[in-house]
Amino acid sequence: MEATELARLQFALLAAVHFLFVLLTLGLGPVVAIFNTRWVRAREHRLLVFENATRFWGQLYLVNYALGIAAGIVLELQFGLHFPGLLDVAGEVFGAPLAVETLVAFFLESTLLGLWVFGWHLFPRALHAGIFWAVVLTGYASAFAVMVANGFLRNPLGYVLEGPPDAQVARITDVGALVTNPAALLSGLHVVGACLMAGGFVLVGVSAWHLRRTGSGFRLPTGPDEDLWRHSMRAGIWTGVFGVLLTHGFGYAQFAYYDTDSLDGNAAIAVLFGLMVMIANLTMLAALVLPFLLIGGAMFRMRGRRALYVLLTVLLPLPFVVALMGWLVRELSRQPWIIQGVLRVDEATSDQSSRAVLASLVLLVGLMVTLAVLDWWVLGRLARAGTSRLVLGAAAADVLREDDAGADVLLRFSDAPGPGAAR
Repeated sequence: MEATELARLQFALLAAVHFLFVLLTLGLGPVVAIFNTRWVRAREHRLLVFENATRFWGQLYLVNYALGIAAGIVLELQFGLHFPGLLDVAGEVFGAPLAVETLVAFFLESTLLGLWVFGWHLFPRALHAGIFWAVVLTGYASAFAVMVANGFLRNPLGYVLEGPPDAQVARITDVGALVTNPAALLSGLHVVGACLMAGGFVLVGVSAWHLRRTGSGFRLPTGPDEDLWRHSMRAGIWTGVFGVLLTHGFGYAQFAYYDTDSLDGNAAIAVLFGLMVMIANLTMLAALVLPFLLIGGAMFRMRGRRALYVLLTVLLPLPFVVALMGWLVRELSRQPWIIQGVLRVDEATSDQSSRAVLASLVLLVGLMVTLAVLDWWVLGRLARAGTSRLVLGAAAADVLREDDAGADVLLRFSDAPGPGAAR
């Protein structure tokens, strides 16, 4: 493969894997915020349920968020490595929204998240929940800034090329046109729907796995844990339904500016697009049926519900697969342009050798895949553990367990009187 092809392949793989982190972070955020708010407003008999729901789903959010940061850094390395022409020509236009995302939304979001994590026992519960709502809003603002940058690549607006023909530079002439670009607005709302759909599927899948392990009779099992999984199942279904509606509505709306001719010229893209639409339509049908099973708690009492729980657990990865298909169709159909009609990919790539690009591809993609595998391994362990080992929001002494090596010694040592206690 030529260096340009290897650089394209590296970008496609890194962007695709990184997008998995984004889907789960933005999908779980609103759900954690809602559970946190319900914990603030809950009556005494519901306090433990919503506190545990906030802590459990908040743990998954934090693990995915932390590893997603590392994955994002890996993704940004490649622009300077292999696409210097993009920054030379459109650094001001393409880089401006990314700078906003990094300097404002990203750092503000991280700071607020730190306050939420370490202020668990310091702030009033209402203020604590409000902080996390701010985390969610800044997270979505960060994602929109990225979609503004990506929308410019797809449908360049609000700019002008200046300078000699062989060294032209893009300058922003209309910030409003750049921000309200339909490739940014419609695609951004489409991505929001995809994230909510993914978050909903995760809630439904994990809750179904735990509900399947409870009793098989018609009497509804009681207890804080069972109540938590039923609330999570309801939240997941409604989140997924809302996400599916957004995804479908704004997905089809993109056809107004989408170049469908590219689908005819590439069989692989056409197959991906058709498969993506078919799965998305099946997901839409499921979204129309599942809410009816919540009426009167029918899902939790019906015959064959354990088989339904198995199916819902198995379908957990589906929105991530569909999202990857959509992202590949969106990016591959723009080729050979890196900025549609303005700059070709081969004009923007560096003059490095194929061997150098291949080395960076193996290193960076290997690192990104390692982060993704580690992320899903940790998330899987936390999801299976349920509420038995909640660390987020726990007092320091509650984190230690007698079954840990040396934990009992640490506990006895912490209870021992210090020097001068006798006096």
